[in-house]
Amino acid sequence: MDSNEAELSFLSPSLSPTSRWWSEDTVAIVTGANKGIGFALVKRMAELGVTVILTARDIERGCKAVEALRAQGLYNVAFSCLDVSDPSSIRAFTSWFSKRYAALDILVNNAAVSFNDLNENSVEHAETVMKTNFYGPKLLTEALLPMFRSSSSVSRILNVSSRLGSLNLRNPSIKQVMKSERLSEEEIEGVVNLFLDDVKSGTWKSKGWPKLWTDYAVSKLALNAYTRVLAKRYEGRGLSVNSFCPGFTQTSMTHCKGDHTADDAAGMAARLALLPSHQIPSGKFFFWGSSNAISSKL
Repeated sequence: MDSNEAELSFLSPSLSPTSRWWSEDTVAIVTGANKGIGFALVKRMAELGVTVILTARDIERGCKAVEALRAQGLYNVAFSCLDVSDPSSIRAFTSWFSKRYAALDILVNNAAVSFNDLNENSVEHAETVMKTNFYGPKLLTEALLPMFRSSSSVSRILNVSSRLGSLNLRNPSIKQVMKSERLSEEEIEGVVNLFLDDVKSGTWKSKGWPKLWTDYAVSKLALNAYTRVLAKRYEGRGLSVNSFCPGFTQTSMTHCKGDHTADDAAGMAARLALLPSHQIPSGKFFFWGSSNAISSKL
């Protein structure tokens, strides 16, 4: 374990009432939340008393998701349509939010896509994967940054990511760029564009990109790197930015295979998103290992 890695033991099995810093005035946004981890996270945060905006790109499915939660007595949930892969949808959503809410406290970038089965590795939809998994969260985050609450409580961004986006690259030059302490957003986008160019030229297999779910892995590599860059930009300014890998979870993306349920993963994400202000770090990559322990890496 190097100096940038740590095993975290501060996450208790449940959120303690004594650590509660939020109220019904605390506002959270969860993207891609009509099903799976996103839906379960909206439910858990609403149960804890947070006002939650559930977003989904499909209006009918999003409305049904909110109706299901309200049928369980959770009326502190609202719906707004949002397709993070579409900049015009992001602009419309941001406008809608700013007219209805005074400030934002928590943003969970959960929306993501993969077009591969578990044992497949096609890059046919690489551009869509990048637009949804990397550029979407980045554009949405940048649009919402002016709306985060300025107060004694730390605002939070949690990017739902994957260990597939780790720095275990076989290309040493790309790895060096992404590991740099001076990494910039322009350099991250340069790596993404290089990958897409390799896809178009048909050379991606020989260029040292991740071997498993390659386009998805590169999108999460970029998202994790953006997390680090944004955390550094807002260091000491009341905004915590972290990534979280929920592990092999039973969702539609994994064809309901996995080590644990979406509710389990959502419970862990909620605990991370609602840590007390004096306890929450920034610029970390949290992953849920096979032992159900939480670890972190810068």
